[in-house]
Parts: sequence; structure tokens; C-alpha cells
Amino acid sequence: MLTLPLVAAEPSSAVHAPERLVRVGTEVVRLAREAGRLRQRYELRVRAAKDQRARDVWLTRQWAGQRFFTVALRRDAGAVARAQYRTGGFTAPGSAALAEEPLELLELQYQETDRRERLARMLIEADGRSRALTADRLSTTASLQALNEEAARLRVEKAAMEERLAKARSELNTMADMAIRSGRCTPVDLDGLQSEQEDTQDAANRPPEVSRSGWTRPLVSYELTAGFGGTGAHWANGHTGQDFAVPTGTPVRAVGGGTVVATGCGGSFGISVVIRHDGGWYSQYAHLSAPLMTPGRQVRAGEWIGLTGTTGNSTGPHLHFEVRTTANFGSAVDPVRWLRARGVEL
Repeated sequence: MLTLPLVAAEPSSAVHAPERLVRVGTEVVRLAREAGRLRQRYELRVRAAKDQRARDVWLTRQWAGQRFFTVALRRDAGAVARAQYRTGGFTAPGSAALAEEPLELLELQYQETDRRERLARMLIEADGRSRALTADRLSTTASLQALNEEAARLRVEKAAMEERLAKARSELNTMADMAIRSGRCTPVDLDGLQSEQEDTQDAANRPPEVSRSGWTRPLVSYELTAGFGGTGAHWANGHTGQDFAVPTGTPVRAVGGGTVVATGCGGSFGISVVIRHDGGWYSQYAHLSAPLMTPGRQVRAGEWIGLTGTTGNSTGPHLHFEVRTTANFGSAVDPVRWLRARGVEL
């Protein structure tokens, strides 16, 4: 009897989900950081172009006023020259005839000479200012054109980067759902990226502000949405935390130092992380797309512990943040008041 060799079946995509989650999560953070830098450069160029445009308008007005003044001076100089020709050196007709003494005549001549010299100096100064304003206008116009061209280039780059980021975020959401279905929500290793995050001015990646008592916000840039105690179709007994609307893949930070005691991989909270703090307090971070920590890991205030997502009972990407007196559901307190009491305002 012919025996066929056994062929190993191709592993399903679910088997590779954790590895892909790591890759995509890393890509989202990198792209978000690059997009933030591009956005900052673009906004700086736009502001610089706006300032140059305002300066160009101001210089144009100054140039027009200086030109009017110069034309008036040249008209006066022309009138003086014609008067000198008609009267033999005096701008006021008959002024020489009015002089009764030689000294008086010399005084009149001195006054006329001084007037002509002052008018000549004013013309020279006016011409100098006109040339300087013309040079400034040309320089400002060239600078404005360069800034507009660079802003246009950055706008195209920013749009392309944001499109790549949107695709990566969508893939990250898909990978997070696959990880939950496989029951393997593997922590994403972003240690290298986290060490670089302090170098960027992107709002989501700025260094956290830690209060004197050692606490901080779970996110740097966000929009507060559903608050503690709210009612709705998604909360049978009232909302147990504070929601922060942010894009998928935004780094979530530990609000204080402590120990990671649990990471969830499914259920209504989706992918989540729970941290135990001194004093018997616990903080939970839910609906993540990926955890960055494993149970037993010590964390400090502001350290990245996960990436936001929309897993579990969620209608869109956001962070659900809770503060509890136990590690278990049902002992939540108002997290906004709790943080405020520790010097942190949301």
C-alpha cells in the first residue's frame, strides 16, 4: 500500500497574529512620530510664511510712502533750481533786491545755500531708504516664495504620511482583534521607540508632566469624552471610568509608579493593563490595541504601558481609564477627582 508523506499544514493567520501585532504596533508608533514631526515642520513653515506675508505688506506700504516723499522732494528740488535760474541764485523772487546791506545779502545767500544743502541731503537719504526698502521687498518676496514652496512640499509629504499612518492604524485594529481571538495578546516591545520619544515635539509623544506627588496623565494629547458615572446603552450600572478620545496606536502612560498585576485579552474591556500603586490603589487602561507590559513589571509615572485601540465593548478608538480600590471590577472611584487630588488636572 502506497503511503503518502505527511505534509504540515500551513499555520493560520491567527498563529502569526501576535508577531504581526508587534510589527504593526511598532510601525504605527514610528509613523505617528514621523507624522508629528512633519506636521510640526509644516506648521512652522506656514506660520513663517504668514509672518513674511505680513512683512511684505508692511514693506510695500513703507515703500509707497517713501516713494511719495521722494517724489515730493524732487519736485521741491526742481522748483528751487528753476527759481535759482530766474533770480540769479535766490529761490524767493526779489529777495536779493530787499537786502539793504552787503551783510544782509550775505545772510540771505547763506540761508539759501543751507536750504539747498539740506534739500540735497534729504534727497540722498530718501534715495537710500528707497533702495533699502526695495532690497527688503525683493528679499522678503524671495523668502516668501521659498517658504510657500517648502510648505507645499511638506503638505504633500504630510498627507502621504498620514495616509500610511491611517492604513497602519487600521491594520493594528485588525491585528488586535485577531490577537484577542487567538487568546495571545503578546506585549509589543517598544523599548527602543520609547527611549526616542523624548526627542520629538509631537503632542502625543511629549515628555509627561509629573506632579510633585509623582502622578501624571495617562495621555498627553486627548479629548475627554464619557465621564465617570454616566449612563448609556454600553453601561448597565453607570460608566466606571473616564474616556479619552485618541487615535489608535497612541502611547498610553502609567499615571504613577507601581507594578503591572494583570493584562486582559478579551471581554468588555478588550486588551487592558492593570497596575497596582502604593496605598492599595489600582489603575486600569482598557480597549488597547496592544499591551507593552507583562504582569510583574515595575513601571514609573509616565512610562508607556500600552497603545490605544478600540477592542472590547468600544464604538471607536479611545482609552477607558479607571481607578479602583481593588484589582477587580466593581470598586471604581471617580478618576478625574482622584487625579486632581494628586495634583493632576485633565
